Amino acid sequence: MNLEEARHYILNWLDRGLSADLTYHSPSHTRDVVAATMRIAPLEGIGGEDLVLLETAALYHDAGFLQQYHLHEEQSCLIAREALPSFGYSSAAIDLICETIMATRIPQSPKTLLAEVLCDADLDYLGSDDFYRIGNGLFQEFLHHGVIGDEMAWNRMQVRFLESHAYFTKTAQAERNPGKLERLKEVKAFVAGYTD
Repeated sequence: MNLEEARHYILNWLDRGLSADLTYHSPSHTRDVVAATMRIAPLEGIGGEDLVLLETAALYHDAGFLQQYHLHEEQSCLIAREALPSFGYSSAAIDLICETIMATRIPQSPKTLLAEVLCDADLDYLGSDDFYRIGNGLFQEFLHHGVIGDEMAWNRMQVRFLESHAYFTKTAQAERNPGKLERLKEVKAFVAGYTD
């Protein structure tokens, strides 16, 4: 498996091909998810070939946004299935990568440790110091795509999401849960101030 070439191929395509209105699902998001994946994985005991497969899944997990907005995970897998054989990935490896990618669909449903790590890396920002900056990108993207209508709806959605979300790995639970719970309190305070 030539991870370096697989990485270069998809990051180059994301940099050139993603729409500017994807203010959250941008090339930066993919790079952030890869960085979080590579931070969490060793702490969860993942190494060797599994780490290569996991990093590949992180690199390709949102590639589907190159072609469609909704149900992008299936499209991400189609892109991975088309691209990765030329970088020496076996069909079994690609199946595992796609299973890992599909687990990130909301509500997340990881069935393996690799998928748990990717799910936690994908939503790492919920407990980070970048919560508001990154979240604002998602707010703008949702406004553009008609997912929500205004900031009030956005903050109410955030409360529901933060209350229902749980990290899967011990690493993310230890590193990100405290910050996530603080953000939940803050956003709940915003929502409590609404008059309707």
